[in-house]
Amino acid sequence: MSARVVGVFTGNRAEYGLQLPILRAIDEHPELDYRLIVSGSHLDDDFGGTVSEIKADGFAVHAEVKAEMDEDSLHGTARAIGSGILSMNETLKQLKPEILVVYADRFEGFAAIIAGTQTNTPTAHVEGGDLTEGGALDDSVRHAMSKLAHLHFTTNQQATNRLLAMGEERWRVHTVGYPAIDLIAQRQYASAAEVVARFDLDLERPIIVFTQHSVTTQFAAAERQIAPSLAALGKLAEEGAQVIATYPNNDAGGRRIVKALEDFADGGRRGVQLHRSVGRHFYHGLLALALDPAAAVVCAGNSSSGIKETPAFRCPAVNIGSRQQGRLRAGNVIDADYDAEQIYRAIGGALADGEFRARCRAADNPYGVGEAGRKISDVLATVDLDDRLLRTKMTLRGEERDGWFR
Repeated sequence: MSARVVGVFTGNRAEYGLQLPILRAIDEHPELDYRLIVSGSHLDDDFGGTVSEIKADGFAVHAEVKAEMDEDSLHGTARAIGSGILSMNETLKQLKPEILVVYADRFEGFAAIIAGTQTNTPTAHVEGGDLTEGGALDDSVRHAMSKLAHLHFTTNQQATNRLLAMGEERWRVHTVGYPAIDLIAQRQYASAAEVVARFDLDLERPIIVFTQHSVTTQFAAAERQIAPSLAALGKLAEEGAQVIATYPNNDAGGRRIVKALEDFADGGRRGVQLHRSVGRHFYHGLLALALDPAAAVVCAGNSSSGIKETPAFRCPAVNIGSRQQGRLRAGNVIDADYDAEQIYRAIGGALADGEFRARCRAADNPYGVGEAGRKISDVLATVDLDDRLLRTKMTLRGEERDGWFR
């Protein structure tokens, strides 16, 4: 019996880092074979051109799907979705995957899942049911993707409950945990020595890992929103902190943030580094420095990794602004508004407060303990690819009882 062909779509560096355990599990499964479809910022040199990282990990890239942002605005995003759907449709014609896997809530993934489901390709969605209510379009896109998908892999029980409350059939929804935890549990990240050599760090001085993305419904304010963060980081750098900043995603407003970051990094401040992408191996290696009780390390910004990956490393996180509002989080997260003094106090306090760092090391991680990739690959290998899978049903009948619709 020939192996089942699974199409795996990836649209940016952060998403690929989360999909890596899934890809590896599919590649290693005797009954599965993958077809990797690469899109978005992976193909954009301005945002790191990270398709090279995928190839360096030993994976074959079977297709490139263009979903180019030709304008730093939501109109550019809408055009990118449209072009992505057209390109993805042609890719599905050529590769003919028996089932397609799409991740999370990005506009590139939205294009992929539309093309997949509209061509009757059984489509699995990873990370549905999560919440981010802070003004990004992620929630709307993620929930729309969930309603289009035929199969669901969630990172936590709350997310599963939300999908069931949205009317999804229970047999379609699998609670597998957060795939990135697989890599962390297996210690597949750079060692402290590698990190020190790569970034020329002094472990006796505080370290801040910083990424701030655009809030897409407020993309015109992206420059204004990052200005307080950079003011706080500049002050902390002057006091001896080492700042490692990375580029944002290529969302609307992203290029404005890049310009502000480049101006900040070019200001001649000691201890400030700016990277288009540091790669998953080194990003996790930086966070892992926090496992040493003597190290003062903080992850700051508004990336979902600051919420979902830092607990596994017992690393303090300062979440800035509204983008991750509503996201399930552990006790290692401090929230700060777009206010330079508030951000400075939050990061500085997390770096200096040994008691808080001790609480971070004891905090429970709500995103699982690993094995998500294996669980997902086992379902992909055994689920029946038949009319029952393709014919989705709404389980909610809309009956009113005592004033409530059920």
